[in-house]
Amino acid sequence: MFGNYLIGLREGLEASLVVCILVAYLVKTERRDALRPIWIGIGVAVALALAFGFGLEFGSQELTFEAKEALGGSLSVLAVVLVTWMVFWMRRTARHLRSELHTRLDAALQMGTGALVATAFLAVGREGLETALFVWASVRASSDGTHAPLIGVLLGIASAVVLGWLFYRGALRINLAKFFTWTGGMLVIVAAGVLAYGVHDLQEARFLGGLPDKAFDISTTIPPDSWYGTVLKGVFNFQPDPTVLQVIVWCLYLIPTLALFLAPVGFGRSVRSQEQKQKATDEQAEKADSGSGGARGGDGAVADGERVRDGARGAGGRTVGGAK
Repeated sequence: MFGNYLIGLREGLEASLVVCILVAYLVKTERRDALRPIWIGIGVAVALALAFGFGLEFGSQELTFEAKEALGGSLSVLAVVLVTWMVFWMRRTARHLRSELHTRLDAALQMGTGALVATAFLAVGREGLETALFVWASVRASSDGTHAPLIGVLLGIASAVVLGWLFYRGALRINLAKFFTWTGGMLVIVAAGVLAYGVHDLQEARFLGGLPDKAFDISTTIPPDSWYGTVLKGVFNFQPDPTVLQVIVWCLYLIPTLALFLAPVGFGRSVRSQEQKQKATDEQAEKADSGSGGARGGDGAVADGERVRDGARGAGGRTVGGAK
């Protein structure tokens, strides 16, 4: 339940921050007349996300077992890709999100009501669709036959709405950079479990092989129906008897992704900038050397030219003297 609560909190808070930024900017610039189109766009985006979630849940019930497992596994993999991209995107652009939304909103204000609706819809709709897909995949992966996973998601979204309102009112101030770093890292761990579960679905759909090959089986040590087994299942999507392929995919995703996510933001760019500076220094040195060589060549050419002119003057003198 905690893992699903984290998903609802993290995803919902991102959408709440977007809404707060849009509304606060319009109020600050005294454009309250534009609030209605903004709320219409937000409402349409939320309705689309809910419809997408209901379609995923009820649309797959009429499929055969193998088709359902293939669809669930494929969407789980897609959800992990989208969420991974999202956490890295938010980590990179969180500090510039406000100015980016302000720029888009200024352009929309000049274009009219339809542009305002579209701006709010696109800003919130992307978050809503990603949230619906990942929540569906995560709830399906951690489902234990109860409504606890879905309740966890709803509680997380409700908490995000309350936090967003407190941010807007100025009653709450936290370090959003640290918040998104910690929750993003935990979300990567949850995504690794969803990916492993998706691989298991694809194995059951006979799209991938290796279903009988178990990496280990500790069901007797950690029974799935025990309280600690339920906690591990709910938080990390832990499975006591994973296949070899599940363990391999889990490790190949989690270790490099978490390492890259927790690395300093400017780490890769600083290394590249040092390489570019060194390359520029080498190029300048080569140009300086070639310039010196050219200067030396120019001095030789000047000396040769002076000798030619002296010879011409001597020849001219002799010619005149001969005429005499």
